Amino acid sequence: MLNFEIITPEKLLVQEEADMVEATGELGEFGILPGHIKFLTTIGIGEIRYMKDGKTRHIATSGGFGEVIEDKVTFLVDTAEFSEEIDLERAKIAKDRAESVLKDMSVEAALDYRIYELALQRAISRISAAAKRF
Repeated sequence: MLNFEIITPEKLLVQEEADMVEATGELGEFGILPGHIKFLTTIGIGEIRYMKDGKTRHIATSGGFGEVIEDKVTFLVDTAEFSEEIDLERAKIAKDRAESVLKDMSVEAALDYRIYELALQRAISRISAAAKRF
């Protein structure tokens, strides 16, 4: 078993044992099982999944850092929401707004473009996680 924690600036979101943890890193998806080697990574915008007793929980995150030491997995993330807590309509509105702004924006406005690009990625992540709550 893994001792798994997700910590945001606001709260300790998850603190429980898990059979397996999966997340999106900056270089792609990764999975952690008991006995994993020591590991330090960035967590990208996307989804965190963890399995316990045959059930999978889905969490949308805006990114952060992850650490594995022995069988302790700690994710320090900027934001995290369980799939069942995501307001799907609000996420869809945020996605549509970001897509609309990006469509009309020049890439030369690099900083603004990147801000809306990240907003779009976060909205897509939230929609994807929310779709798996049922």
